[in-house]
Amino acid sequence: MNDDLAYRSIEPPNLSERERAILRSIVHIYILTASPVGSKYLSQYIEEYFKISPATIRNVMGYLEYLGFITHPHTSAGRIPTDKGYRLYVDSLMPSESISAKESDSIRENLLGLPSESILREASKILGSLSRCLSVVELPHLFDSVIRRIQLIEVSSARILVVLDLDSNLLRTVTLEADISFDRKDLDISAQFINERLAGRRVSFIRENFNALISDGDNILHGGLLRLFTDSVDALFAQYNDGGERLHISGTQSLLAQPEFDSPERIRGVIELVANQDIIVHVFDRIESGVRPLSIGIGQELGHDLLADYSVIAANYTFGTATASIGVIGPKRMNYARAVSILKCVSAALSTSGPNP
Repeated sequence: MNDDLAYRSIEPPNLSERERAILRSIVHIYILTASPVGSKYLSQYIEEYFKISPATIRNVMGYLEYLGFITHPHTSAGRIPTDKGYRLYVDSLMPSESISAKESDSIRENLLGLPSESILREASKILGSLSRCLSVVELPHLFDSVIRRIQLIEVSSARILVVLDLDSNLLRTVTLEADISFDRKDLDISAQFINERLAGRRVSFIRENFNALISDGDNILHGGLLRLFTDSVDALFAQYNDGGERLHISGTQSLLAQPEFDSPERIRGVIELVANQDIIVHVFDRIESGVRPLSIGIGQELGHDLLADYSVIAANYTFGTATASIGVIGPKRMNYARAVSILKCVSAALSTSGPNP
């Protein structure tokens, strides 16, 4: 089993080399053609490695179907992989594949030197274009970031724009409404006081210890401002802004060009998926790779009816001191080996091109 790629591994069956070769070939052919695989075509496909008659192949296919690795749709004589078959394939049958040096160089060159607000979106476009799948780049997790500086900007006599300058070279803005009046001097004193206590600390630590960190501000800060800050901790340090972007998603047109999405119902499903970022975030959290470099979730493993016909490949990337997920969503028939190679390259280039922690 490939530990780097496992998500919900099955117990490897005691298949012969011939049975494994036939299953691997069925997956390969189905990836290439999107058509059920028949025994006659399969015997020609593998004749370089095994001289097997179509009748023998039919017997092996029947056994693989009995074990639940393949199935036949409708009344077709051809077979297609099941979720269980794909799982065995990515765990132990999938060959390693590297993208070309030209593609690898192009990925790095296109991300190098871009400003932080552009690099994540560009990474999503590149990943979607090369993989021909839906690509997802999650914005860095705020809780992992370190605050470099906080700015307080007067919007009106009772409104403050709080700007969090993070070490990931990203800015987070939150507007606070006060029930008291204050002047520019009050904000300058407050900003200096807050930065002396918060700058250089992780957001997760600040969120848990905010009141203690500014507890000595009673005699320094405007009383109303101190209360406003302590009452607004959840808003200031929430993982995401209300209504703000959480993901960069690209590749919708590439995904819709796949044969699986030639019906209005399937097209609506893709549009619904792209529009519902909560589903995607939940799925990425569900299969997030953690200590593994990369994880794959297939069909029913993803735990959502809308994704039953998809596979998701996800990895982590670093951006400054923050981490987040990057991945692709495609048909279960996706070219897993190539998608894995592309994702690893984009993730590494993104981590390298991002701000230094």
